[in-house]
Amino acid sequence: MKILIVSQYFWPENFRVNDLCQELVKRGHSVTVLTGIPNYPEGKIFADFKTNPHAFSSYEGAKVVRVPLLPRGAGALRLLLNYLSFLVSACIVGPWRLLGQFYDIIFVFEPSPVTVGIPAVLLGRLKHSPVVFWALDLWPDTLAAVGMVRSPMLLAAIGSIVEFIYNRCSLVLGQSKGFLENIAKYCVDSKKIRYFPSWAEDVFSQDGFKETAPEIPLLKGAFNILFAGNIGEAQDFSAVLDAAESLKNNSSIRWLVVGDGRMSGWLHTEIVRRDLQQCFLLLGRFPVERMPSFYAHADVLLVSLKRDPVFSLTIPGKVQSYLLSGKPLLGMLDGEGANVIRDAKAGLVCPAGDSTGLARSVLQFAAMSKEKRLELGNNGRTFAKKEFSRELLMNRLEGWFVELAVKKTLQQQKV
Repeated sequence: MKILIVSQYFWPENFRVNDLCQELVKRGHSVTVLTGIPNYPEGKIFADFKTNPHAFSSYEGAKVVRVPLLPRGAGALRLLLNYLSFLVSACIVGPWRLLGQFYDIIFVFEPSPVTVGIPAVLLGRLKHSPVVFWALDLWPDTLAAVGMVRSPMLLAAIGSIVEFIYNRCSLVLGQSKGFLENIAKYCVDSKKIRYFPSWAEDVFSQDGFKETAPEIPLLKGAFNILFAGNIGEAQDFSAVLDAAESLKNNSSIRWLVVGDGRMSGWLHTEIVRRDLQQCFLLLGRFPVERMPSFYAHADVLLVSLKRDPVFSLTIPGKVQSYLLSGKPLLGMLDGEGANVIRDAKAGLVCPAGDSTGLARSVLQFAAMSKEKRLELGNNGRTFAKKEFSRELLMNRLEGWFVELAVKKTLQQQKV
């Protein structure tokens, strides 16, 4: 099949869509990616791309078509302009750069913003191709949850945009079962809503992490809590810091953060203000291929989300990778994500925003035997292989693609 992936983010930015693209090519499909200029998460165009943009015009056998956009920069206004610039550019420049090309499927990768679906819908009409939309974020609900948009009128307008997109797609996929009801509020035909969770990349499936990241100083007797991923408003680092502050006199407990995001500067400032430099280490962002070496240091892996109804519907993408790694999970979140950890019997969970409960869970983990923590980690790996198998999910997605492509062919033959 000829597949067009529409995503504002793509390699060398680190998103799961990279792995999806690579797998589709490996399965013999012809893949083109319509994306922007790499600038996430720092908000600046990648230096390597500036030096030689042509080197980023293909990826693992897929053709990469890039349209200009305004980098994210800093602040809400720049982020809004970043979203709008990709929307406009992908709608105007995208069709021109894809002129004469036709696709069996157009696939939308949407961690945020939802407006990435508009150029995909436009291209679907121009190319007479079915559009499959993978919702990894729930607009407008998430915007309200993080306080980015407070105006009821503006939220309603964004809801109308979501409705416009969903109802012009052939399939709308939700990353958790909790997403499906929310999607149905904006999608008239419930038959085209499907459950499609994230998977863990194969790099996390090894039986043991032998290499340790040299960036983390070794500390004898340390109990290491590692957080990997985006540092944003939704991750509720304020509550995490409260827990760390309550435990800072326990010299064996260390908090390791591998990642980056819009709240990184704030987090660094807060660590200094609370005098947590000795126990709370910000290590920066690294490629996914390096992550096992950081996981090797971890006694437990931390996942957190703010308390909000929309976040309770979410399974953070890191949960699948955490589970497959065979390390126990420490969760401070509600709803779907918490249920996965509990169902997998893979760790300890406290309610979202409960810094006292988080500190209590840390102490409970630290007092636990290594054998018991290993048992929890193994439970998680077994659960991940059963529920979030990469091959299983890729087969499911490919099956839907084939179904839609056949349907399209039959419709064309009738005409």
